[in-house]
Amino acid sequence: MNVITQVWSCRHETSNYLRFCTSSNIGNIVKFIEPVTLTVLSTSLFTSFFCRNCTDSGTDMDLSNMRKSYKSDQECFEEDQLASLDPIKEFGSWFDQATKCPEVGEANAMCLATATKDGHPSARMVLLKGYSEEGFRFFTNYESRKGTELDSNPQACLVFYWEPLNRQIRIEGTVERIPYEISRDYFHSRPKGSQIGAVVSRQSTVIPSRQYLRDNNAELEEKYKNTNVPMPDYWGGYIVKPHLIEFWQGQTNRLHDRIVFLRPKEGETELGDMQHQAEGGWVYQRLSP
Repeated sequence: MNVITQVWSCRHETSNYLRFCTSSNIGNIVKFIEPVTLTVLSTSLFTSFFCRNCTDSGTDMDLSNMRKSYKSDQECFEEDQLASLDPIKEFGSWFDQATKCPEVGEANAMCLATATKDGHPSARMVLLKGYSEEGFRFFTNYESRKGTELDSNPQACLVFYWEPLNRQIRIEGTVERIPYEISRDYFHSRPKGSQIGAVVSRQSTVIPSRQYLRDNNAELEEKYKNTNVPMPDYWGGYIVKPHLIEFWQGQTNRLHDRIVFLRPKEGETELGDMQHQAEGGWVYQRLSP
């Protein structure tokens, strides 16, 4: 039996053995393996192998060795590399690069974080459907968890993360519903199946089964086969009006680049320490990673 086969069979022995096979014991295990084997099976491979087994067995897993290299210091993001001192235009520059990157699946996918009035947070992925100097727009069910939280606490944070580019953008701001006419026009621009889906789903409510959705969907497909789907009154759009936009670029040495744009509070006219004047009433500064 070769060494690989022996190692593979070890995973089926006892739970005590699996508990022993943690990343902290890999060094001890490697001592008993023939040197020739080490040219094929490195310590890092053993760490990955045994840690996976520990996870499968339900024990705690040490992820301290999961680490990826980002950009080098020579590729850092300096202030003089800003495409614009208007953060909305800078967002547009980064967003355009993300849409042109084949490895980025959905450039407009963003994490939307909300909170209840007493501060209990929640987050989920949604799709950006437009942006302008006024803010960032998305659409959803007003009766969903995010909708009810935004009604009681109209503050939100958006995060875009484009892993192939080692970049993220974080946006904080106040939230308002967009005008009915804009929501209606967008609703009817969607595929008919998506329109029906918005009517079928009373988002975040408890339902008995998947079949319940199928049945309701089939019923409405028949009902609206030859007619328009009316937009439900519980569906529409929001706009996040930003007061903070942060541009982050990852660095391999973990000295990440963070350039943040802020809207001064009402009455603030002087620049703060190490702040710089931007465009459109914004100021910007660099943050420690």
